Amino acid sequence: MDLFPDGTHVRLQSRELGTYLYADEDGVGVSLSPRRASLNAAWQVHRIVHEGVAYVLLHGAAYGRYLAVSPDAAPPRGHRGRRVVQSDRDYFDPRAVMWRVIRAWDDGDDIIVRHDLQRNLRGNGRYRRWHTGVTVDDTAPWSTMMRWTVQAIPPRAAPPPDIRLPVATPNVGTRRGLFRFRRRAVPASDLEWMIWYELADDDGNVDEHNWDNFMFSGRSVFSLMARVAFLEGHTDANHFVLCVKAGHDARRTPLVIDLLPSQVHPINIVALTKGSPAINTDDYRKCAAALVYPDVDADAPAADAEAP
Repeated sequence: MDLFPDGTHVRLQSRELGTYLYADEDGVGVSLSPRRASLNAAWQVHRIVHEGVAYVLLHGAAYGRYLAVSPDAAPPRGHRGRRVVQSDRDYFDPRAVMWRVIRAWDDGDDIIVRHDLQRNLRGNGRYRRWHTGVTVDDTAPWSTMMRWTVQAIPPRAAPPPDIRLPVATPNVGTRRGLFRFRRRAVPASDLEWMIWYELADDDGNVDEHNWDNFMFSGRSVFSLMARVAFLEGHTDANHFVLCVKAGHDARRTPLVIDLLPSQVHPINIVALTKGSPAINTDDYRKCAAALVYPDVDADAPAADAEAP
């Protein structure tokens, strides 16, 4: 479909609620959020043809994981249908991440995002706004909660600035609200997980059978970059661009956020050397590793843009 060119970034806005399809910070959940100018609300299009049928896959710009129908049929309490999650591309049934996009029958500006199991992507919370989870539900009748508006996100003219170590923000409020008003805090150091990584050559190619691994503590992307640089004999943490590869056949997503997801482990990382042809090319089709960064602040109201 012309609304979903391969390799571009889009937002999906609920026609009924006005909120956006959002990749939760745990790296697993999917919800609706008003945060338009956020990488978590940006999804990159990955188009495939399977058995002669064209499908759209969507992987998040924040964590690189794919929009998928969960194998657990039970939806969250108060929600309709079946749970939708972020997933590695090859973790569940391969069809779990396959979607078809059709226009709503009476409005050319609205679309229906249909899963291969003949269920439609839908928001929840029409009457109970705290029910923000996203599910898939039966195709008939087509609820207005299944209607979405596509917003194209232009690419950035240049990559984002180098990632730096996030600074903890002091707690605000009373003791009762001690943990309720913390933003971009340095993560707890006792969170430990396995990182698998591969250093790509100058053309972005990797040996899929030669991954290295190490145990990593915390969630800081900057610390992860420093660790990979150290292992490869460099002192500059920003010597490499780290990309998530959420599955063997998944596309790479550059890590340009502060924090890793809180519930995803292990993580597969491809390290690309800055200044290499794999990064500098402006056409992702010329090299599988070429990177496209969404400009999530483009055309956003000043109050909506994320703080640097």
